[in-house]
Amino acid sequence: MRGHDLINTFLPDELIVEIFTHLDSKLTRDACSLVCKRWLALERLSRTTLRIGASGNPDLFVHLLARRFHNVKTIHIDERLSISFPAPFGRRRISDHPAQSLNLHSENSASEDGPSESSCLSDAGLSALGDGFPKLEKLSLIWCSTVSSLGLMSFAYSCSSLKSLDLQGCYVGDRGLAGVGKCCKQLEDLNLRFCEGLTDSGLVELAQGCGKSLKSLGIAACAKITDKSMEAVGSYCKSLETFSLDSEIIQTSGVLSIAQGCPSLKVLKLQCINVTDEALMAVGTRCLSLELLALYSFQQFTDRGLCAIGDGCKKLKNLTLSDCYFLSDKGLEAIATGCRELTHLEVNGCHNIGTLGLEAIGKFCSRLTELALLYCQRISNHALLEMGKGCKFLQALHLVDCSSIGDDAICSIAKGCTNLKKLHVRRCYEIGNKGIVAVGENCKFLTDLSLRFCDRVGDEALIAIGQGCSLQYLNVSGCHLIGDAGIIAIAEGCPELSYLDVSVLQSLGDMAMAKLGEGCPLLKEIVLSHCRQITDVGLAHLVKNSSVIESCHVVYCPGITATGVATVVSSCPNLKKLLVEKWKVSERTKRRAGSVISYLCVDL
Repeated sequence: MRGHDLINTFLPDELIVEIFTHLDSKLTRDACSLVCKRWLALERLSRTTLRIGASGNPDLFVHLLARRFHNVKTIHIDERLSISFPAPFGRRRISDHPAQSLNLHSENSASEDGPSESSCLSDAGLSALGDGFPKLEKLSLIWCSTVSSLGLMSFAYSCSSLKSLDLQGCYVGDRGLAGVGKCCKQLEDLNLRFCEGLTDSGLVELAQGCGKSLKSLGIAACAKITDKSMEAVGSYCKSLETFSLDSEIIQTSGVLSIAQGCPSLKVLKLQCINVTDEALMAVGTRCLSLELLALYSFQQFTDRGLCAIGDGCKKLKNLTLSDCYFLSDKGLEAIATGCRELTHLEVNGCHNIGTLGLEAIGKFCSRLTELALLYCQRISNHALLEMGKGCKFLQALHLVDCSSIGDDAICSIAKGCTNLKKLHVRRCYEIGNKGIVAVGENCKFLTDLSLRFCDRVGDEALIAIGQGCSLQYLNVSGCHLIGDAGIIAIAEGCPELSYLDVSVLQSLGDMAMAKLGEGCPLLKEIVLSHCRQITDVGLAHLVKNSSVIESCHVVYCPGITATGVATVVSSCPNLKKLLVEKWKVSERTKRRAGSVISYLCVDL
């Protein structure tokens, strides 16, 4: 009834808060909070996550947040984020969305009697964070360079319920990490990537303190952490399920300790140049629940280790092999015959793996859903012919610099893997119209297509794609045989297209731009760089009808002038990024949209 507030009259606070928690859109929640003071207060109670940029005056910002949001359980603080806080700030609301998170820049940052306040999160701010958010369960401190052990210890004493801690790039010391181990007995997830101030002492004490609860641990570029720490993790962290290690210091004995002491391991990622087959053989023998294995840049690892994985880790679903130069088809064949539940496989720069290994995967791993072959010069068409026969559930295929794979392979995939949703191909010069036409005719669920620098692909291929698929993402940069006809076919057949990269298409012109504007109203990102035939006229037709565009790249387009740039700015209210030459931006355009304009070249 008009004039009566039935919601506030009959609904209790608890029910309104529950309704707010089910609103997925932040914009919707913000709108609800503006209805009245009661809804503003209740909506703040429903917030459980905050994202903060750690520059400006984050210490004071933490106090402000603590007064407004009392039920926060997750906080992300990132020193790389820096967004000015509008003044006055007393009645402003704080965003918990990454793109709209705010920092506090005090107008009185330099007092009359003392130096300016810190522009980074300090130990005092971290301590205040613990005091202000006692219910905190997850904290991420990304590259917070001024935080030390003192602040971390103070925080740990206040937040004993902490379950997840990310210290990436923080120069905290051993005392701080030991304090976390002593106080946070429920800690499950710990990230120590690029924590250069840590030594074995801190990690050993942490493992002794909260090793029983720890389930995930990541370590990278910690030069003072040695095998001694790995032995402690293996001894005390019996429930560890995820372990990531990037180190030039750790030896085989360190990884052996992890494999022998953590039988529940499900995810293992290793980049350790000094680890040998002995460690991987122990993983294959002890870690029978392993589901994901990623091996990067191994210089002392051969087929013996991979065969052990195939023999023991029957639950393996995801395998990444990157720059493992001494692996061959024999090791991959062992994976194929032993790990029949494999769903994801990436082979990157393993130059001794060829066609036979991939043929075995096609024969025995029928559940494969994603395959990535990067810089695999020895893998030929026959490998993907077998994939087309045996991997009916394949949904994503990535090919980069695979010079021996051509149209016959793509035709086999298209005809056999009709559930394909994503196809990314880059610099595979034997793939042309024939293969992509087969994709358009058979893969009706394809929504994501990238054909970068495939110079045998032309309009015929895109016409088939436009007639058979409803793409949301398309990248055909560098495919110089593609012109207006191909892009017009996409515009007419793919109304849900949201991303398009047609850079370096020399024969693409204004007609295609006009058709895109008419047929693709959902287009948000478009890259037109190095398109010499597109002019202000075509650009105007495009942006006139595609008003939701958020990102546009138009560098090195001689037909686009300052007039065209101004047209983009005036026609696209949602524009967040415009990449263009500086000399094409008028003073008026700069005043109107300077914050969203990026320059590839300062001056020409």
